Amino acid sequence: MTPPDRLLELVERFSGITVLLVGDLVLDRFVLGTPKRISREAPVIILRREAQRDVPGGAANALANLAALDVRALPVGVVGDDEPGAALVGALAERGVDTSSVVRVAGYQTPTKVRILGGGPGSLKHQVARYDIEDRLPDGGPWLGQLLDRIDRLLPEAEAVALSDYGYGTVADEALQRLTASGRRPRWTCADSRSRIAELAGVDGVTPNLQELEAAAGRLLEGDEAVAEAAEELRRRLGARFVLATRGNRGMTLAEDGKAALHIPVFGTDEVADVTGAGDTVLAVLTAALAAGATPAEAARLANYGGGVVVMKLGTATVSRQELTAAIERDVGTAGP
Repeated sequence: MTPPDRLLELVERFSGITVLLVGDLVLDRFVLGTPKRISREAPVIILRREAQRDVPGGAANALANLAALDVRALPVGVVGDDEPGAALVGALAERGVDTSSVVRVAGYQTPTKVRILGGGPGSLKHQVARYDIEDRLPDGGPWLGQLLDRIDRLLPEAEAVALSDYGYGTVADEALQRLTASGRRPRWTCADSRSRIAELAGVDGVTPNLQELEAAAGRLLEGDEAVAEAAEELRRRLGARFVLATRGNRGMTLAEDGKAALHIPVFGTDEVADVTGAGDTVLAVLTAALAAGATPAEAARLANYGGGVVVMKLGTATVSRQELTAAIERDVGTAGP
């Protein structure tokens, strides 16, 4: 077991590190309303709109998490020349993220997930509907050259790189090759991908959830041993240094080169409030910890704390450096002598 003092020391180092994040920037939009009546046009509730809340989602949520951890985050991503794109850039800037390297592409629709929440005045509102605005960047468009230029300029400043692939095209093969090229890469490159985790050869570590790991393995995975075996298969396939599989209320499993599998129990309760964006938090904490000098096992434990904190919050959320420190100290206090 890693001593708590060591984990606390690593968290303290976060404020002195820089992480380059390349990924699909998404806007999470929450529209809040109060039930008015049943529509005469269809059997649906009519909501009286009360408010709208825009927060960073997808790779932008990982950026927001890095900023909340006091890490200097350098974003390389794309938004459309549209209202959601402007709202997303503004939301990142409000969180202290330098957005000058974000590429704006005319004609591209900024991926936006619109969640409609309803409830009585002053009460907890629940999601009643959701719609997504989705687009995919054109292969090899002018945006790609701009993206690669930004990677070339910012990569020397970073101790680690995080890749967040939501399938909208930002994590192109050319970008992956540029980031993992011998002689120019930082100490760590970590990746999370919704649909092609097994194609990211050359990275140091990946963070699939259980469903993504099962898709890569081509089979259902039940129990620690099956998950550890599939994680090790994926690690070898990618030539990676580690695979950290996130397993919901079963915690995490780390497969690391040359070491026995490490199973980390879930932090906190297994009754979660909301898992939205938890994978983004895990990627952010893990990459920050590695950049701060953690081993993969130490970084995995810190990521487990971060994920445990954020799933107790409603909506797309972040974990701060102070919350991470408090979680470690609380866990030590409840563990007993």
